[in-house]
Amino acid sequence: MLRRAFLFCLSALFLLAAGSAATLAEERSIIVASTTSTQDSGLFGHILPLFKEKTGIDVKVVAQGTGQALDTARRGDADVVFVHAKAQEEKFLEEGFGVKRFDVMYNDFVLVGPKSDPAGVAGTKDIVAALKAIEQKQAPFVSRGDKSGTHSAELKLWKDAGIDIDAARGPWYREIGQGMGAALNTAAAMNAYVLSDRGTWLSFKNRGDLEIAVEGDKRLFNQYGVMLVNPAKHPNVKADLGQAFVDWLISPEGQQAIAAYRIGGQQLFFPNAAKGS
Repeated sequence: MLRRAFLFCLSALFLLAAGSAATLAEERSIIVASTTSTQDSGLFGHILPLFKEKTGIDVKVVAQGTGQALDTARRGDADVVFVHAKAQEEKFLEEGFGVKRFDVMYNDFVLVGPKSDPAGVAGTKDIVAALKAIEQKQAPFVSRGDKSGTHSAELKLWKDAGIDIDAARGPWYREIGQGMGAALNTAAAMNAYVLSDRGTWLSFKNRGDLEIAVEGDKRLFNQYGVMLVNPAKHPNVKADLGQAFVDWLISPEGQQAIAAYRIGGQQLFFPNAAKGS
């Protein structure tokens, strides 16, 4: 009888310890709402193991367009947002949903298109002139159409080109409402032009006849920022763990990890946290 009671107590203690370990593991994790470009480019696959090794904190990424990522954070379903549409990020802060925004890194957008180059823009550096040519020649163009940072940048560029894309769109302009990888796949299948962040383009394998048509215009600059979701709005936010991730990203160690990520010898992202927000 005593032996049976002892075994029962031992089993109970084991289950309690296992439950406590599981709870502790759960508490040592955060949710980061981020863009498809940070995920699709492979950056998270490179830096998150380094962060976990340093802190023991597990990061679960929800990869969405920037607009969707910010909405996820507005609902309190993320602890940190790591996105790339500064105007939308600043609005998020003004609404009180973020604590403070920090610049993390940058790269650039590129206009990708078919080697046949029906718009005659390949090798040029003026993105506005290129978009005018695409619209005039009704050359196939794929838009993410997902309120992402890339989609926002695309819409701004059409506006800079003096084109009302809502009025000008036709069968040549295809919105897909999906992420960067899907947009590149669609462009490859259609032999169409598409605006892409350089990181996702460099990691993209299914290029078909696509190549970079336009790059180097200062209007193609692409800045990324990070923010802790405001625990005053959502008490469930793991503020200490989330801030630890933010602090690591902008630290010399995190910045070096970002700079070290390369594909085919090419650096995908350029850290610039030291320059301030």
